[in-house]
Amino acid sequence: MMARRTPDREDRGEQIQAAERETARQRILAQAEAERIPPDETTRAVPDRRWRRGQQ
Repeated sequence: MMARRTPDREDRGEQIQAAERETARQRILAQAEAERIPPDETTRAVPDRRWRRGQQ
């Protein structure tokens, strides 16, 4: 016979899972911010115009 979990235990488990999800979310956001390249450090893209050679 399986013992039923009390509502308090289920609430506690859900709270722990929610806290773990939030911690993971914050860690991912912090990592993304650390890896972000500021716009002023990027180079401007130069279009590839080879496809236009035959059209002139």
